[in-house]
Amino acid sequence: MKTRTIGDVTVSAIGLGGMPLSIEGRPDEKQAIATIHAALEQGITLIDTADAYHQPGTHEIGHNESLIARALESFHGDTSDVLVATKGGHLRPEAGAWAQNGDPAYLKEAARASARRLGVETIGLYQFHRPDPAVPYADSVGALAELLDEGVIRMAGISNATVDQIREANEVLDGRLVSVQNQYSPAFRSSRDELALCDEMGIAFLPWSPLGGISGAADLGSRHAVFAEIANARRITPQVLTLAWELHASELVIPIPGSTRPQTIMNSATAATIKLSADEVQRLDAAADAA
Repeated sequence: MKTRTIGDVTVSAIGLGGMPLSIEGRPDEKQAIATIHAALEQGITLIDTADAYHQPGTHEIGHNESLIARALESFHGDTSDVLVATKGGHLRPEAGAWAQNGDPAYLKEAARASARRLGVETIGLYQFHRPDPAVPYADSVGALAELLDEGVIRMAGISNATVDQIREANEVLDGRLVSVQNQYSPAFRSSRDELALCDEMGIAFLPWSPLGGISGAADLGSRHAVFAEIANARRITPQVLTLAWELHASELVIPIPGSTRPQTIMNSATAATIKLSADEVQRLDAAADAA
């Protein structure tokens, strides 16, 4: 597995997004843990989660964090180099609804609760999940600065952020912002400016829904003909090609595809071995821009 860097930590070039393992339509726990174990066996050392990854309207906040903790504990190999990145500030109070809570006091308590569920004293990477329009952005990010200073978290990141918010967060954190997690895929290229800024600032960029989301990943090839054409010529899946294309965008890009089956994350992991030609990248960029 090829590697990349978040802050001063080396991680796999492909991560695992934990969300599908805990929300609606999730697999049973045996399959979920087998999927996480398969990722670890492929050399994946970045697992992304959040306290909001659970079925809505239930009392299982942090379901995915607890699941990941159990999977790491039961894995047969060494997991000391695995970076678990979690997030706070986004909530699922009821079916079909999401809410934000960027109150600094809430975020600090949420981080401590996440650490307890993960079974760690210090969270490797903690990310402010989504801006809360009711709270000044600097105040929310300021909670992460305090968590860093208190040793509750080792590194701080943000998610669903604009260019201005990235700059503001890095200023509030005194240059300690290490990652930005935004949606990015062939179907969603609105974060190109944020990716370019992260590349300029040396901040890791973690595309969420890198294959178009839970409902769109399976038919990625049928929706993006050029991706299917190049993938077929290379005898790989359009999904693997897409992840390889994202990796080629910058050395700071680390896609975090979700998975509910061992085979799909094993397939995704192979994207780190694919080297695309300049012509292929140009064609894929043009096709994504036109989508």
